[in-house]
Amino acid sequence: MPDEASLSTLRPAATVAVASDDDTDDAEPADCSSAPPAAFPDDPACRNFIACLDYLNENDIERIRMALDYACHAHLDQTRLSGEPYITHPLAVASVIAGWRMDADAICAALLHDVLEDTGAAKAELAERFNPTIADLVDGLSKLDKIEFSSYREAQAENFRKMMLAMARDLRVVLIKLADRHHNLHTMSAIRADKRQRIALETLEIYAPIANRLGLNKMFRDLQDTSFRLLHPLRARVLARAVAVFQGDNKELISRIQNSIRQKIAEAGIHGAQVFGREKSLYSLYSKMAHKHRRFAHIQDIYGFRVILPDISACYLALGALHALYKPVPGKVKDYIALPKANGYQSLHTTLIGPTGAPLEIQIRTGEMHHVAREGVAAHWLYKDTEHSGADLHIRTHKWLHSLLEMQGGDSSEFFENVKIDLFPDEVYVFTPKGHIINLPQGATSVDLAYAIHTDVGNRCIAARINHESAPLRAELKNGDRVEIITAVHAHPNPVWLSYVKTGRARSRIRHFLRTVQNEESAALGERLLNQELIHRGVSPEKVPAAAWEHLIKAGGNHSAKEVFTDIGLGRRLAEIVASRLLADDTVAAAPHTGTLIIRGVEGMAVQLAKCCQPIPGDPVIGSIKKGQGLIIHTHDCAAIRKSRSHEPNKWIDVEWEPDPGRLFDVRINLEIENARGTLAQVAAAISQSGSNIESVTMEGDAEKRRSHLNFILQVGSRVHLAQVMKNLRRIPQVVRIHRVTAHGE
Repeated sequence: MPDEASLSTLRPAATVAVASDDDTDDAEPADCSSAPPAAFPDDPACRNFIACLDYLNENDIERIRMALDYACHAHLDQTRLSGEPYITHPLAVASVIAGWRMDADAICAALLHDVLEDTGAAKAELAERFNPTIADLVDGLSKLDKIEFSSYREAQAENFRKMMLAMARDLRVVLIKLADRHHNLHTMSAIRADKRQRIALETLEIYAPIANRLGLNKMFRDLQDTSFRLLHPLRARVLARAVAVFQGDNKELISRIQNSIRQKIAEAGIHGAQVFGREKSLYSLYSKMAHKHRRFAHIQDIYGFRVILPDISACYLALGALHALYKPVPGKVKDYIALPKANGYQSLHTTLIGPTGAPLEIQIRTGEMHHVAREGVAAHWLYKDTEHSGADLHIRTHKWLHSLLEMQGGDSSEFFENVKIDLFPDEVYVFTPKGHIINLPQGATSVDLAYAIHTDVGNRCIAARINHESAPLRAELKNGDRVEIITAVHAHPNPVWLSYVKTGRARSRIRHFLRTVQNEESAALGERLLNQELIHRGVSPEKVPAAAWEHLIKAGGNHSAKEVFTDIGLGRRLAEIVASRLLADDTVAAAPHTGTLIIRGVEGMAVQLAKCCQPIPGDPVIGSIKKGQGLIIHTHDCAAIRKSRSHEPNKWIDVEWEPDPGRLFDVRINLEIENARGTLAQVAAAISQSGSNIESVTMEGDAEKRRSHLNFILQVGSRVHLAQVMKNLRRIPQVVRIHRVTAHGE
């Protein structure tokens, strides 16, 4: 890989300053079709770069030379904000990709990754000059700068979605992107401070976790530390000096511990062991200090050790030997060999009490595990001749990438948040009844597990058994739990689940189901409202000409009549206006809604009973279409709607209850009772005998403790049913007063 000194020797030929992909300045387009090749074969950077391609054949190297020539010419009149020739950036990115020993297509795409954005080149030209694969890779790396977004956050979310979905199709996209971000972070001195901090924060929140999720530990640590230095330069310098002083003061002790570890492993008959000192990264130290509110002097595990052994059996033997050398800390032994992390990481971790009484963190792994721990999925290209070729890691990575495709429903911001949730996986390992191991993020629930098994299992789950005992779905799972998911054919997701699920997959699938159900129910409601309006105007819905529907659908930007119905049901369009346009009668477009809509109260998400007044069958009711929510039903005398009804009468629809709604409805009642033994039991019995359910109850006593107020939420079938319940309660001698409670009083 060329160093910074050699990169800076490329001859500048530019007058236009161009930012990296993380900047917002645009490049002047260059004509790439007629000028001679613009590579500089005598420059040290180019020579070093070509020299590191010795693992490829001559044909591949020649293709990379062509891509380098094209990139040099495309960026000929451009410099970075630092004044360097712009080609130094794609060349550095390609060098990182070559360092991972990736294929020629990936290296060509790295060299060309900015030409679509900054030079005016077209994807079709790249496909013709090189091949469609390279063109697709470059396109996946290019920002969506041709689309206007309402905010930077929206643009960031949509660009992120494009990159992640391109990555799901071809993993090389994100590897090039990480190399790109890595070089940009190290060359940001010319960028203004606020933008530098924004890019560093974005790297900490998004790109570093992606590197970690893909097992690129070396890249992950470097992105974290570099971002930390950009965000908090003074804190980083102070912490780095403190670490250097610690190393100097403890150099002899560290060397003595290393020798003790080597000697103990050799005594156990294990040969070929390598023992290295391992210092924590600056950012991990800073995070630990911030999280635990500790000063540097109080952090004891600043230094650790790594033991590299020839095979897995030697790892377990070494673990026993080291536990005999120093006393292990209970609960601090973790076996990531038998249970690898989601990013493919494998190692044995143990914490020992060292000779000074301070804890020592030790990692034990094989050489192949060490390569995977450093390079993650890139180890596939580095070590593809090995027996396993990182197959397990790639299977896990493929599953995660496939889950990204499943999470893309909804808007970009939702996708962005779902993926961010999955990028911080402190794993919990749980077992299915058949013994399969499933890893989930810390804090995950049975609902997360159900969706991890299959979407249908998640959609139909109703309960769970954890370690053979019934448990609520929201209970957090712990390492080693055996979990059985109980399903029912007619069950469906509850919106409340969104408040406690942890995985992006579960959150995405729940939202998708609710969105689909809401659209179906809203379409049915919208069709009823429109048909009622057409009948009121003397037109049978079946008699509306097909041409009128086609014109309405096209003019409104919809794809079908069902979408029009959905818009009406969700309050995005008014039934009166749609009916007028279907009948080509603009003069009555604003006519007030007449006619009465019959409801049952069981229509689902499209029809909602207002929580302020809790209407029940028998109450005089009125409805209003609320944008994005559907039809909201209130009682006629609800105080919450009094002002709206007088100022906006056209927004209200007359509704009536169907004679037999076929369900129970929540209603609040208040009882004032005299305190006497057994009164509460009598009240509960009277409610039960009246055919009502108690949903919840609270009790408040007066100062003299002579009387109590009971606040019930009961489930009743109608106003008549409620009257019968209250009549039975009044027969109890200790009941002094009883009334129904609404938002406006009794």
